[in-house]
Amino acid sequence: MKNSFALVTVIIGTRPEAIKLSPVIKAFQLNSFFKVRVVLTGQHKELVDEVLNVFNIKYDFNINLMSSKQSLNYITVKILDGLEEEFDKFLPDLVIVQGDTSTAFAAALASFYKKILVGHVEAGLRTDNIYDPFPEEVNRRLISQIAGLHFAPTKTSLENLISSKVQGEIIKTGNTVIDALLIASEKATKKNFIKNFEIKNKLILVTVHRRENRGEKLLNIANGLLTLVSNYQEVNLLIPMHPNPEVRAPLKKLLGNHKRIKLCEPLNYLEIVSAMKHCYFIITDSGGIQEEAPALGKPVLIIRNTTERPEGIESGTAKLIGTESKKIYEEARILLTNQKKYQMMSKAINPYGDGKASERIVSICLNKLKRDNIFKN
Repeated sequence: MKNSFALVTVIIGTRPEAIKLSPVIKAFQLNSFFKVRVVLTGQHKELVDEVLNVFNIKYDFNINLMSSKQSLNYITVKILDGLEEEFDKFLPDLVIVQGDTSTAFAAALASFYKKILVGHVEAGLRTDNIYDPFPEEVNRRLISQIAGLHFAPTKTSLENLISSKVQGEIIKTGNTVIDALLIASEKATKKNFIKNFEIKNKLILVTVHRRENRGEKLLNIANGLLTLVSNYQEVNLLIPMHPNPEVRAPLKKLLGNHKRIKLCEPLNYLEIVSAMKHCYFIITDSGGIQEEAPALGKPVLIIRNTTERPEGIESGTAKLIGTESKKIYEEARILLTNQKKYQMMSKAINPYGDGKASERIVSICLNKLKRDNIFKN
């Protein structure tokens, strides 16, 4: 047996990872069997810092890979190099990664090269199309070939992993995004809302950022939103813009001059939670928001052609509507005018968790490492 404790290294690259791993980090820190290192890759920088501040978490090492127009090759190589340096200095007993980012994939691969046990939070999501979303679908599939602990958020994701015949332990835990949301929601009041923006009428929150929605699809989305707000005087749109110029420029050109459309800089975590709390419904291509919104009773229209989160659609909290202008307008119109259908979506049971996923994950890790004789008696 090695130690009286186990060293757990949690790898974070993007804001969604920071949100979903923060309650996991806090749960590990509360357990005396674990020492925790938090390593950032720098895939997102300021956005990750502000989330960690909400949860009072400090990081131990930052690879700082961020550069302009960084490619997927660049991100992967920088993370592999940075984590080799980290693991040579602090060899963990367990590495925790989350989701489907390039950070999560590269961190799992770097851990495999050192024969370190990998725990994959939010494992088992699938669209069964390797190019949609790109590169996320392949990232999560490859992580599943490496991880020894698969923390499936739902029954569907658990069944996906079982049918894939992956090695390691597969456990349904719920999604840690709900753990984080319940903590943040207590802090997210209207005071956390964006400055100089008053909530009027029926506010619709819109987020769009995915690679597959850029170009012509983004133009279609913007035109659908413009038709909606032009036909319903009681509607205001709030659209936090992704930093990428390929997203910002079309939105500014098509929507920037409308008096009831507010284009703003990316919202911090408390601001986005506050926006979700106080909006009427949400139009999004975000995976995390598909999971969070039902916990706040907000219907979600998903502007994608596929989703790796079918549970929301099956439970009735979300609807997959694609990116065609006419379809976006029509589905939003239904929620604005049909109170029965709105209530059916807003009152549907959230399938993504009960806020205790992080506790389950830490308990599973503890039992696994004890069986592997990591701890002294």
